[in-house]
Amino acid sequence: MIKREKAPTRKDVADLAGVSETVVSYVINNNRYVAKEKRERVLAAVEQLNYRPNNIALALKGKRTNHILFICDNISNEYFGKIVEEMARIAAESGHLISLMGSRNDDSFVSLVCSRVFDGIVISSTSFEEKYVLRLIDTGTPVVLLMNREYTKHVAGRAAQIYTGIHSGIKDCVQLLHDMGRQHIVYIDRVSKKRHFSTMADWRYNGFVTKMQECGYRITKDNVIVGYETEEELYTALCQRIREGLQVDGIVGRNDALACVAMQALKDCGLRIPEDVAVVGFDNSRMSSYCTPRLSSVELNKPAIAQAIMDAFEEMNQGSAPPVVRLKGHIVERESTRMPE
Repeated sequence: MIKREKAPTRKDVADLAGVSETVVSYVINNNRYVAKEKRERVLAAVEQLNYRPNNIALALKGKRTNHILFICDNISNEYFGKIVEEMARIAAESGHLISLMGSRNDDSFVSLVCSRVFDGIVISSTSFEEKYVLRLIDTGTPVVLLMNREYTKHVAGRAAQIYTGIHSGIKDCVQLLHDMGRQHIVYIDRVSKKRHFSTMADWRYNGFVTKMQECGYRITKDNVIVGYETEEELYTALCQRIREGLQVDGIVGRNDALACVAMQALKDCGLRIPEDVAVVGFDNSRMSSYCTPRLSSVELNKPAIAQAIMDAFEEMNQGSAPPVVRLKGHIVERESTRMPE
């Protein structure tokens, strides 16, 4: 008869961390203040022992929590809020609770998530490291990835993958400007106080570079505006580069906010939009319709994305393999790319 190793208990965690079981409970449930040093010891012990609370055992017996976690880069981003809103609408009849949470690249954050029980976890983050994605997959919780970046073969087949149209959407932006005859197209990359800037693994940046090359453009340092920590720094730097002779007649913004920063810099440098420089953004946020001129922008199909997420969880919770779904967006054209007659 095979002797099974005894699962670690809350007391084991408390003993290893040098705290009481009550403190362990506070940290795991996140419902009381615990000093940072004690909290870190508890989370380290949870990870070392691979401790899973009893509620996970209940979930493994087939009991649902009706709780889905959505991890994203920026919880204030309108795009994520709209998807969660659509998910909540779809899940209303089943009574699911959808929680939106900003990602953090550290062990304590991942251990905290692993200590909870969810019916599913959505990850839409360019900065959340793959090793942490794999740790969440390893808990046995169904995981859905909104594909805004490239993952390795270690993830393939272990999580649902939803291609939302980011890569093709950015390529459509370049194609639009190319069809307008623009020869000097510039991409406005992310601003980041943590200096997390884009690589070819990021599908917005990848889509821009790939399509530029397909259209026969040569990529130089002048084609990508990158390296700034704030929008104010970006605005100042872009104005300076334009006044120093930067050749630009088309701009693709990583998102609408950055496209609007670029438009303000262009106008303050005396350039006309779209006569001198055509500008297109991404996400089709509310600001697109209220800036001057109104901004052309890529609209992703948020209701379809939300439906694909909920369908993927239902399939995986019924024992099916993680699905792969491919969606497309479209450009909503406005004055920033429409030449006046």
